[in-house]
Amino acid sequence: MEHSRIRIEPAERTSLINEYYFSSKLKEVASLRAQGKDIVNLGIGSPDLSPSDITIETLANCAVQENVHGYQSYTGTDELRRAFAAWYCNQYGVILNPENEILPLMGSKEGIMHISMAFLNPSDRVLVPDPGYPAYRSATLLAGGNVSFYKLKQSNSWYPDLNELEQYDLSNVKIMWVNYPHMPTGQKASMKVYDSLIKLAHKYNILICSDNPYSFILNDNPVSILSADGAMDVAVELNSLSKSHNMPGWRVGMAAGRKEYISAILKVKSNMDSGMFLPLQRAAATALSAGKEWYERLNTVYRRRRIKAEELMMALGCRFDKSQSGLFLWGEAPQPYQSGVELCDKLLYEKNIFITPGVVFGNEGERYIRISLCTDEAIFDKCINRIKNNPKNGKDDRDYSGKELEVLQKGTTAYHRAV
Repeated sequence: MEHSRIRIEPAERTSLINEYYFSSKLKEVASLRAQGKDIVNLGIGSPDLSPSDITIETLANCAVQENVHGYQSYTGTDELRRAFAAWYCNQYGVILNPENEILPLMGSKEGIMHISMAFLNPSDRVLVPDPGYPAYRSATLLAGGNVSFYKLKQSNSWYPDLNELEQYDLSNVKIMWVNYPHMPTGQKASMKVYDSLIKLAHKYNILICSDNPYSFILNDNPVSILSADGAMDVAVELNSLSKSHNMPGWRVGMAAGRKEYISAILKVKSNMDSGMFLPLQRAAATALSAGKEWYERLNTVYRRRRIKAEELMMALGCRFDKSQSGLFLWGEAPQPYQSGVELCDKLLYEKNIFITPGVVFGNEGERYIRISLCTDEAIFDKCINRIKNNPKNGKDDRDYSGKELEVLQKGTTAYHRAV
């Protein structure tokens, strides 16, 4: 029996978003490496350091026990929720009820989608920072909401301009995403800004969604928006062990907030997964008990790397703010480059260095680049040497011909235009 060729069309919502930038870009990097190019990756914020020894030991010891491999509670173990509550109390001064104001997640990125599905109706508007984490926009569109970007500018220290926001109609805004310490600019959190945002949320009935995974990286003053007066009425916060405890692949995060909000998020989550592996939860609780010395040791490494990243920025002629925190260094591309994309493409195709262009995070990032601190100091030295001395170490460091460069750039340039 012959069958006619048919095509099952994807849902229309898939046309609203692109494949995640790093998913597609890393394929290109892998292709270049397959051609023999020695590509150095300074683009990805995936910590290369290990969790604490006791965290790994807890995971290993628990995993060999009997009766730990079954389905787990959708709300996580009591032990893990209590550990998150103690962490918030000790580190942020925020008191949370572990029974109903904390929800463990398989990574905080998961929570962005869960929150969007839990609170957005068709036509609801969402305020998304530009520049900002691309997942806020994608989750909004997939959940059926409408995206309204609010601009973050260097002239305003990368904080929201609340006076400008109030000039617009905020009547059908349901959610506002905020993220401090800010990714990608590294701007630290400000209680003054948080207090103003909470007042705005009360005035216009907006849910402030704070994404807070970078609190402990090169930052002496971890802050939670939930410590602001009145925040529990109008805010939820996402947090994660990915950066703070070197556990990105473990996928352990949390949502915190008023019990009614957590209950709404749980309705979505419980229909999308079947609980987190028990040994992971026990190990995560162990990680959260780490004392001040853990964060100090971690930041000692990142401080050394940050010095190297600054040297690299200066070798490129980029301007940057030395006070920024977090896992990245954000800098403005110099003239005569017309954009951060132009500089990043030159580095990739001529120097075999992959750095993220700022436009990935929004139009306001067009002139910027972002360097990850998730690599060894020796790798930074290698990149600085390539830039300053243009070494020729065989085919991996050769200059591409004009035709080769045109072919390699074609797909990347088209992607950036689409973004």
